Amino acid sequence: MIRFGQLNSLPFGMFAQATEQYLCERDAGLHPKRTFDIMHYGIRISNLQLKIMWERTLHIPPMGALLAHANSLLPGGEQHVIHLPNDEDREGIIPRSSKHLFFTAKEERLGNTGLRDLGVTEGTPFVCIHARDTGYKESDKGNPWSSLLNQDEDNHGYRNASIHNYLLAAEEMVRRGYFVIRMGAMVKEPLQTTNPMIIDYATKGRSDFMDIYLGAHCRFFHGGTSGINTIPRIFRRHVVTANIAFTSEIAYAMYPGSLFIPQKMWHRTTHRYLTFREFIETCPEGFSGATHFEDIGVEVIENTPEELLEVAVEMDERIAGTWETTDEDEKLQQRVWSLLEMPQQDRAFWPRMGAKFLSRNPELLD
Repeated sequence: MIRFGQLNSLPFGMFAQATEQYLCERDAGLHPKRTFDIMHYGIRISNLQLKIMWERTLHIPPMGALLAHANSLLPGGEQHVIHLPNDEDREGIIPRSSKHLFFTAKEERLGNTGLRDLGVTEGTPFVCIHARDTGYKESDKGNPWSSLLNQDEDNHGYRNASIHNYLLAAEEMVRRGYFVIRMGAMVKEPLQTTNPMIIDYATKGRSDFMDIYLGAHCRFFHGGTSGINTIPRIFRRHVVTANIAFTSEIAYAMYPGSLFIPQKMWHRTTHRYLTFREFIETCPEGFSGATHFEDIGVEVIENTPEELLEVAVEMDERIAGTWETTDEDEKLQQRVWSLLEMPQQDRAFWPRMGAKFLSRNPELLD
């Protein structure tokens, strides 16, 4: 049977993770057997390197959109339509599957040249950092599809953060022998640092190709909830997610082996921080973004430089195998997982809240 599917190619994160998730589902036998799947793109393509790489794996003919449209006009055409997943891996299918993207030998050489051009010493590991900001919204002239990307930007403003808060963590990673590369496109402001091993790639010659190459080759990625952090995920790299709203969706948005630290929520009326349980109880029908915070009278508190530093150190030491957990941390993690209503199976894949953040804020679990 022939089937047709449209890739959600405009949002960067969807173009990356949702496409990878579809391929993992197909490999796992979750789609009908003996089908020939024909894909086509949406109205825009957010990253041309991703386009090149997906076309090595998927069937994306030039006439794919027209064929899909013709199918939609035929009686029974719906049974030939592929409904692709979103970017929430609810069943943990990605970590159980092999990755589908690869770099050619020529691309590897191009990537190594790109690293040298950035000043990264050959063979030296690097960490990527990223803070979502309003750069896309304020760069209409440089981004032909920004009006579509940012039509609901105001409701996502709670995800924004200051890149300067990552400098403390970046300096520590340099002390540990890493280069640190600041990611992003059309960012609001440059990263102010004189350290030659902290590289503001976002303002110095970024490209679609290097966005993918860096995310695929970093030691780990340290950033907020933005599309760019799906790249290390689909290449099975380690990810630290900061400034994330504590909702049950964390259970589906995180990646096994990952760490996260949530935002705190200051309640303007009671003059205290809401506990995570209290916040979850305010959104029984799901979290709706910044408007929800406003409706319940909450000010979102961005993670501090110290919190970002501590979780970066934890990730580095976990990867190196030198991190030592404690019984108290394990007990606190159990309480986190209980609040998130994690499924009982596959505990090894559950995301962990940063240990230092937990030890400093146990009352938020009450």
